[in-house]
Order: sequence, then structure tokens, then C-alpha cells
Amino acid sequence: MKLVLFTHPEFLGLRSQANFARMLSEAYRARGHQVELRQPAALLRRHAGGGAAAKWAGYADQYLLFPIAMRAALQDDAPDTLYVFCDQALGPWVPQVAHRPHVVHCHDLLALSSALGEIPEHPTARTGRLYQRYIRRGFRRARHFISVSRQSRDELHRIGGVRPLTSEVVYNGLNHPYRPLAPARARQVLEEAGLPVGERRCLLHVGGGQWYKNSVGVVHLYGAYARDELQAGRRPLPLWMVSPPPDAALRAALATLPPSCECRFLMGLDATALEALYSHAEALLFPSLAEGFGWPIAEALACACPVLTTDAAPMNEVGGDCADYLPRLGPADDLAAWAAAAARVLARVLARPADERERRAAAARAWVARFDAADAIDRYLAIYRRVLDLETAPRRGG
Repeated sequence: MKLVLFTHPEFLGLRSQANFARMLSEAYRARGHQVELRQPAALLRRHAGGGAAAKWAGYADQYLLFPIAMRAALQDDAPDTLYVFCDQALGPWVPQVAHRPHVVHCHDLLALSSALGEIPEHPTARTGRLYQRYIRRGFRRARHFISVSRQSRDELHRIGGVRPLTSEVVYNGLNHPYRPLAPARARQVLEEAGLPVGERRCLLHVGGGQWYKNSVGVVHLYGAYARDELQAGRRPLPLWMVSPPPDAALRAALATLPPSCECRFLMGLDATALEALYSHAEALLFPSLAEGFGWPIAEALACACPVLTTDAAPMNEVGGDCADYLPRLGPADDLAAWAAAAARVLARVLARPADERERRAAAARAWVARFDAADAIDRYLAIYRRVLDLETAPRRGG
């Protein structure tokens, strides 16, 4: 197949989107397909300095200049070229190729949901609301979608307002062959990464610091657990947070922890170190308010690390019967009461006997086989072929 992949410009610094586009292009080329990656260049932005001027110059590069380049390139593309949008947020470009074979990958609709006032924890300013509607108006023109979860597909149809010919779900594939490491090996890998851990294990949170990761809730959950442990005469496990340095709200939450608690913030870990950390942890604390997919859930389960996450889609879609669940922390809920109840669930997870932990770990490893990267690529390509057949059949018949 001849594939043109559209992705975000490099100057936005969207690492996960860049990794996704790179993964697709490399995998497709390895399977013998012709692949071209197209993205806006910083034509105006490089001369705009910083601040608001750079921001608006970036918008001009993306939505004024790049569509001109798209139209010019289309003239040289073969009729059987398939245009692949690596993110539904690239919606403003969709109308340029709406008359040609195309597919849109949908990751999450959190920004649009917030712009529509559906997330009281994260209101969106007026300019942001207009921007999200601009994006939606574009991707509504698409006829074929691939979503990373049933939750994302449901939201795509509900608030995205799309009326597609095809709309498939393909789970993300793990970007590393995560597996459980023996305790000594996990400690060795972490020490080689500059993280001396000793014999004592930890509780773990993996997030990016975004509002929906509920980092404040994580810390309050940990504090409730630690107070229960101290009251019982036991030393609480440390909490390791793979997350940016704490902001003011998170620092205030950290100040409520008992003095004997240990909470460390880590950044810049590669997949090998993260695999060792999952293997070293007694449990992953992942009570997100929302997600597009929830990578750490699948990663932790693949490493036989128990997962405590939110009983809401897509977290329970990714965790299945292999994770333990907490109610979603709502804006009107009592944080202390929620944390105390969550700490009791965590205590039950940590108290499981060894044979039950082994049984659940085996079930988890079998469960996460569905998040296989090679299988995801094969399914993408199969969908692409069906879309091409569907879109080019009228021309072939004529």
C-alpha cells in the first residue's frame, strides 16, 4: 500500500504522538509498504521568538500554510494512496482529503469533553472551546476511524458527532515486551539506572502530572494507608511517583503525610527501568479521573504488579478482571473519606496470600497478551486494506 501519515509538527513537542507516528511508519515500512510522513514545518514559528507570538505563528504554520502544502502534494499522489491521520486532533486537515481514501486514529476525547463542559474538574477557557470545536468540525468529515478503546469510540460517536462508514477498536500495543523480573534482577536494573532501592519494595504511581492522573488523590490514598500501617505498628512502604516535580496542590497534599513517610518523584526512566520498577513494586496506584487508554495498567499487569485503578472506562476495560477497582473521585466527594476507603482496598490487595498473588499474576499475563504491538499493526493494516477496497471499488467498477 501507499500510505501517507499525517502527524503533529515537531515544534509542539508531543512525545507520545511522535512515538506513535514513528512506530507506525517503521512497522509499515518493515512490512514492505510505501510510507511518507507529512507534518507542518516551523516556517513562521522559527522567526516568531517566544511566548504568544510563537504560539500564533505555530497555528498559522499548521492551519494556513500546511493545507496549502497538502493540496500541492495531493496532485502528485496516486489515486490509491491511503491518508492516515495519526490523531483525531488533526481534524482541521481532514477536509483536504475527505474525497480520498483515509483513516483517522482516535486516542481520546478528553480535551473535547472538557471544552463541552463535561469535566467540572478541568474547565476550558473560551479560546480552548473554540479550538476544540474547530478540530471536531474537521474530523466529522472523515468516514473511517480506528479508536484505542471502546470508551474512545463511544465518545467519538457521542460528543464527536461522527457518522462514519467504519469505526473499529484496536487496542494499543505495548511498546516494550514487559515481563516480571526476579527481585534481585529488578534491583540490579534499578541500581544501574541510578535508583538504589535496597531490599524494601514500594508502592508505585506512573503518570505525567496531568489533571486527570489524580496525583493529589494518589498522595492522600497513600497517606491514609500509611496512617493505618503506623497505627498497627508497621512501617509503611515508600511511594515512588514516576511523575514531574510536584506543583503547589501536590506539595500541599504531601505536607499532610506522616513524617515517617517516604515519597520520591522520578522522571526520565526508559522502558527497561520502568519494567524493573513495576517488578519491584507491591502495587500500582492508578486512580485516574479519566484516560484515553491507560498504558500503565497494562504495563504493570504484564509485570505481575497488582493494579489499583478506577472503576470506570477505559481503566476497567484495560484492567478487566485482573485489576482491583476504586470508585471515581468526584468533585463533590469527600477526599479524606475516599482515601480512607481506598486505603482499605489497598490493604486487602497487599494482604493476599502468595498462592493467590501467583494465580492472579498468571491470569494478568494472559490477559495483557491482547495488547500486543505486532498484532495491533496487523489489525491496522487489515483495516487500511478494507478501507482502500471500499473507497476505490466504485472507481474500479466504473
